[in-house]
Amino acid sequence: MKLVVFCGSRDTSNHNIVKEAKILAKTLVSKDITMVYGGARSGIMGIIGDEMIALNGKVIGVMPKILVDKEIAHPGLTELVIVDDMSVRKTMMNEMSDAFVAFPGGCGTMDEIFEVITLNQIEYFNKPVGFANIDGYYDGIHEFLKTSVANTFMYPSHLEAIQFEATSVAIVDAIVKGVSLN
Repeated sequence: MKLVVFCGSRDTSNHNIVKEAKILAKTLVSKDITMVYGGARSGIMGIIGDEMIALNGKVIGVMPKILVDKEIAHPGLTELVIVDDMSVRKTMMNEMSDAFVAFPGGCGTMDEIFEVITLNQIEYFNKPVGFANIDGYYDGIHEFLKTSVANTFMYPSHLEAIQFEATSVAIVDAIVKGVSLN
């Protein structure tokens, strides 16, 4: 199984997010899940990548040329795919993976996970999607999606298909279960 993890390329002051990033890596390796991510060695991306590599996990990075120097591509990846731009990056990650998790991150993380949610809604594909809602990080997004349903901009079934879990272990378990149901 290949799981895309969308997450931040910047550091965080939230120590629990850092702890859960390491737990995420351990959980993926223990379940023999290949992680696909943005390929950076900085921030949360770097923490998860470092931990996966230290545990001999499989890690595929997908990074646009313009970000190779800016984010500094992780040197220890199983595979680094360099693409022309962000659009190609997202398409490649979407097509090569079985499921998606948004770990805490910023606008790039939101862009990536919302594209996947939209692709599921329009039935371009049907792949499990979830949010690692560490310390309530994605509570606001969950409320936004509930408001979208309440205002009929989103079907209830689309919201029900999105997993929100408070820990790395719980989100991986929910996603693995979703993959097995597909």
